[in-house]
Amino acid sequence: MMSRMLRRKLREDGLRLRKIAHSKIAEEKKQELKFEMLADIYRILVLSLGEPPETFVWQYEDKDGNISEPKTYTPKEFYDELIGIDLDEYVMFMNDPTREYNKLYEVEFDRNLVEGANWKYINLPNDKIKEFAKRSILDNRAMYFSCDVGKQFDSKNGILDIHNYNYNDLLGVDFGMDKKERILTYESGSTHGMSLTGVNILADGTTDKWLLENSWGEDRGHKGFLTMTDEWFDEYMFRLIINKKYIDADVLKVLEQEPVMLPPWDPVFTPEQ
Repeated sequence: MMSRMLRRKLREDGLRLRKIAHSKIAEEKKQELKFEMLADIYRILVLSLGEPPETFVWQYEDKDGNISEPKTYTPKEFYDELIGIDLDEYVMFMNDPTREYNKLYEVEFDRNLVEGANWKYINLPNDKIKEFAKRSILDNRAMYFSCDVGKQFDSKNGILDIHNYNYNDLLGVDFGMDKKERILTYESGSTHGMSLTGVNILADGTTDKWLLENSWGEDRGHKGFLTMTDEWFDEYMFRLIINKKYIDADVLKVLEQEPVMLPPWDPVFTPEQ
């Protein structure tokens, strides 16, 4: 409901901003009105989620059951001391067959912080992405993974398999779009993020299944985990973030390219219109 209210208010404010942008109102007044709109958004978030704390107290229980002494942190101090990941050491990959592979792309205005950087990603064929993902898992490092989770999904058993449901035979109609066509028609796109944690490697070195840890709780899927077939990976995986040390040098050189700028309404990022 919070998200619905936010979308409703943002759409209303978007209409106002369009009118204001082409009016004779002074630039200072335009900025003032914009901050008033943002104040409304902040109010909705605070009433729904609470005001973001400047500091918090944290303690933990270790594997032997010992409770640590409580310690006060700022969010930045907590990140530096207990996480300490250098995000510059990670690369985002995308499998988008609507665009040229082995190219660097950037999505305009798609960022987590207004003062941050736009999303940049390397577009690669799935076989290369799987190779790097397998290396990461074998080194016991999970990865951020996003996909079109609602497609061919058996939620009760936690199985993602393109053969779960046979709509063609059920309805006597051929649903024949490939991944590229599904993206271009807004039928498929990145809708949900999870953690890619495991892979099943066959005797010949190929893979047939992958393990995902979801965020919907232990009562969804198999104790919170989903099993994805290799074929499903090909059809509905979109984004994977991997540490640079598992990536071939020639692929890393793609990061030196001038990125192709994509609009924020790109179909990969706005599915199911």
